[in-house]
Amino acid sequence: MLKITDVKYQHKNAEDMYTYTMVVKPKEIVAIVGQSGSGKSTLLDLLAGFLPATSGSIKLDEDELIDETVEARPISILFQHHNLFEHLSVQKNILLGISKTLKSTHEELKKVKTILKEVGLEKYEHTIVSSLSGGQQQRVALARVLLRREPILLLDEPFTGLDADTRMQMLDLVKQITVENNLHTIMITHEIEDSERIANRVYKVENQKLVEQ
Repeated sequence: MLKITDVKYQHKNAEDMYTYTMVVKPKEIVAIVGQSGSGKSTLLDLLAGFLPATSGSIKLDEDELIDETVEARPISILFQHHNLFEHLSVQKNILLGISKTLKSTHEELKKVKTILKEVGLEKYEHTIVSSLSGGQQQRVALARVLLRREPILLLDEPFTGLDADTRMQMLDLVKQITVENNLHTIMITHEIEDSERIANRVYKVENQKLVEQ
């Protein structure tokens, strides 16, 4: 279980202090909604270690994460902008999730094939990314994130800009993967429809705090 308890943060030269408290169980998706600038992305930055918390606790089971480095945290993040290398193949883009040199072992290549099957791209392993549709490219980005098999998955509006049908397919895929892999998934979204479709619970950021809806 992921427990976020009184995690506080204050932006430089700002008066308001953000305070976050929530729980995410294995196989659960929690959606975070709120107006732009309300503090949704600040929460993800604190969880990932991009911002230093003033105080509080972030625990995965019995392991305290709040003082861990970014690299040491068992977290994967999928952003709105997938940052794929469009001149490389699907396989090579996914391998970049675990190796900057593209050197891979036989075992790692097997893992890539398994991940591609999970996201429905097994036929595109050697396809150049630039030739894929927007939805397929987001599947590649999701596969790259999942290759590390971290127990916490953070989604920062990753499906914005996709057409409605493709977005629904991606949301359903996230739900399936969360359940099958016992993930603790936190999703930031502006789309109420998205949270209603796959979230177990929804929190809104109001007055620098999380309020369960």
